[in-house]
Amino acid sequence: MKNTNHILILSGIFLLFSCSESLLDIENPNEPTVSTFWKTEDDAEKGVNAAYSSLYKEGGWMRWLSFRYDLGSDEGWSSSPWNELAEWTRFNYVNYNFWEGNNEHWEEFYVGIFRANQVLKYVPEIEFADREKKDRILGQAEFLRALWYFQIVTLWEKGTLILEPQDGNYIPSDASEAQLWGQIEKDLRSVIDNNKLPETWDANNVGRATCGAAKALLAKAYMQQRKYAEAKTELQWLIDREGTLYGLVDEYMDNFTHYNENNRESVFEIQFDDKNKGNTGNNASMATGLQRTQFFAPGGIGWADGKARPWLVDEYKKEKRSNGKNDIRLYYNYYYQGCAQDFPDETPKVYSRDWDWGSDMFIRKYSTGYYRDYEDYFAPNNFRLIRYADILLLYAECIAETGGSTADAAVYVDKVRERVGLPKLAQSAVSEISGCTGDKDKFLKRLQMERSLELCFEGVRWMDIKRWGLLDTQAGVDELKSRDEDFNNFIIGKHRRLPIPQVEVDNSGGQLSQNPMY
Repeated sequence: MKNTNHILILSGIFLLFSCSESLLDIENPNEPTVSTFWKTEDDAEKGVNAAYSSLYKEGGWMRWLSFRYDLGSDEGWSSSPWNELAEWTRFNYVNYNFWEGNNEHWEEFYVGIFRANQVLKYVPEIEFADREKKDRILGQAEFLRALWYFQIVTLWEKGTLILEPQDGNYIPSDASEAQLWGQIEKDLRSVIDNNKLPETWDANNVGRATCGAAKALLAKAYMQQRKYAEAKTELQWLIDREGTLYGLVDEYMDNFTHYNENNRESVFEIQFDDKNKGNTGNNASMATGLQRTQFFAPGGIGWADGKARPWLVDEYKKEKRSNGKNDIRLYYNYYYQGCAQDFPDETPKVYSRDWDWGSDMFIRKYSTGYYRDYEDYFAPNNFRLIRYADILLLYAECIAETGGSTADAAVYVDKVRERVGLPKLAQSAVSEISGCTGDKDKFLKRLQMERSLELCFEGVRWMDIKRWGLLDTQAGVDELKSRDEDFNNFIIGKHRRLPIPQVEVDNSGGQLSQNPMY
């Protein structure tokens, strides 16, 4: 199923540049242009597949985006000998044009938007025998455009708003945070309100965006704006389908290997595999593997550029499972000295060898040490961009934030805890946990920790600490400093957003302004 979907996606990659207006009047018969393409249903299918192929780029979840969302948060850090790469996880932004830290994200997000814009511009003029098929293509493009604008507004809090394909003469201009959120909402509301996407796809199309994925992304957009009532409505749709469409899988680890992908816990996941071992260009042999594993693996196995902060280990150890053993999520999320002693029933070998970790702690989640003894740029693990455990915890947050009972909200947190054998919040032996269920502020504070224990290193922590306001007050930054010394460099009012790539500002002739304090 995964391979079939990749073939579909790769079949449309060539459209990135070939469908731009040519500067010459002579048409190459071997290279389609706007005037010769966008004529048939097959063209439309290839166009939306090309939009999906933007997920297989280094500036996204394939590689560098984890440095922004995971290592830039209090969960991780970088000890990379590549100094500039490490400094960009420490809020030391000197060169605003640093490719791997800034410009590549910006460029590749807007390439994804360009591809989605092509579909939304030209597909409406193509005649389809089946209107539903046409709607599904348009709905996928709207979802993908919203997904990319979500990353832009999260990282930079502004950008340029482009809703049609543009050529090289386009000059970017300022679009505010509110404008970007508004467009994300508009695209996703169009998908949802017009029933453009199905609840599920057939086996040959697994991995495409669904109605549930659109609702989940819209809920996340609402939550980042603290529109909790609106978010709760969208999340309710997914909650109501627990046991039919969605649910928690029995084994936590099944969310991070390549053995049990696209399961009931998956709301939207990127379909990585190790079949294509090319580069990340725009051709049929482009790489489609998850590359973050190469950068987060221990030295000798990978580059050891990304590491885990130790505070979460202490948090995991505060509670025992009902069988008296440590929280199994610690074992699956971390490599660290003493892991073998903390989990005597689990294999002490990693990548087929015993390790002396010293004081370093590495990110185990999504690593491939469970089945092979090396890492490379072609890990086959799908990246679960949105999973149902996240939905449950977000729903609990919405209940509490909209005046609901914290006891009612705790029900959804308890589902996540009980999956790994932990007691319900109210029954915890740890006083600071058991005492949180009767007080809104205490409950929400505990929920912050519950989210990290469940979702660490999955690219959500940066969004979470922004939504909770921890980046906006000295007390919040001090809390983050206590867990991650990189926040000693954090300047309130400045570092909650990245600098706009300076080349984009310069090329705009003043129409695209730099972010405040940069």
